[in-house]
Formats: sequence, C-alpha cells, structure tokens
Amino acid sequence: MTNSLSTKIYIFISVDKQSLNDYFNPHDPAPIYKRQLSHAFELYIMNSIVSAKRNSVLSYKVCSKSEEDKQYTEPLMYAIRRHFAEKQLLIESEFEKFKRRSYLLLFFSLSVVMLCQGLLPLLLNGANHINTGISNSLEIFSWVILWRPIDKLIFEWNPYLKEISIMNRLSAGEVILIDNS
Repeated sequence: MTNSLSTKIYIFISVDKQSLNDYFNPHDPAPIYKRQLSHAFELYIMNSIVSAKRNSVLSYKVCSKSEEDKQYTEPLMYAIRRHFAEKQLLIESEFEKFKRRSYLLLFFSLSVVMLCQGLLPLLLNGANHINTGISNSLEIFSWVILWRPIDKLIFEWNPYLKEISIMNRLSAGEVILIDNS
C-alpha cells in the first residue's frame, strides 16, 4: 500500500503581467508587495497542499516567461509570505483565546464540583435514602460538568496546531525559480 500523502509538495506559480493581477485583490491600490491576495489565489494555494502532512516540505516553483516578468517574482513572494504570516498570527491568537476559555471553563467547572462535593454533603447530613440519592446525583453531575472542559483541552487543540504549522510552512516555504525564457 502506498502512502498518498507527499513529503515534498510544490506550489506552481506563473509570473507574468496578465496573471499577476489575478493573484491580488483588484480593489487594493497598495504596491504589489503589500497587496492582499485574492480569494481564488489563496484557494489555489490551499488546494495545492491538501495532501500535506506534518513533516511535508512546502516549496514554491515560480515560472517567469521573460526577464521583464522576473522583476515581479520577489514582490509576489513577499506578498504571499506576508499574507500567510498574518494568517498564522490570527490563528495563534484564536488558539490563545481557545486555551483561555477552556481553562476558565475548567476552573469554573472544578469550583462547581468542589461546591457540590464539599459543601452540599455537609448540609445534607443524615442517614436516610434521600441523602444517598442526592449524593449519587451530585457525583454524576460532577462528572458531566467536568467532561466537556477536559474533552476540549485534550482533543480540540490539535486543529489549531495543524493550521499554525501549515501557515508557518507556507510563509517560510522555499522558492525555486524556473526560467522559461
């Protein structure tokens, strides 16, 4: 059985005057190296790396048709790197927000559990069956209230790390120039 995931992935980009305008937002008046990438171009790049795994190396193969077109290679690559570096910062801030919320939820859940397990049994001091039922219900409630925060902290942070890794590799990818002149 062969592994369909590649260890080295190339993103092919053609640089010429006609295609250069398609790579950027047409309403952005900034210089080339500061322009926003177009949604279609970003989708092309993201679709090019669908088969990437954690240790895949992402590289850009840039093809220019003439010497005049080569001058656009560096500003284009700077814009691509800047775009994905900014996306990485956004995802990292979302990840920090996720961790902060998850730890806050866990702390709140633990305080409710300590209240239910520590204070309420003292108030319900007695030997009848109602107290035993309430105590068992409080234990079940404690497990239920702790389940979601623990589940989030253990299992739901990996997609954030994966996105951060992908954005980092896209912003630092090697550029290979292909000369078609």
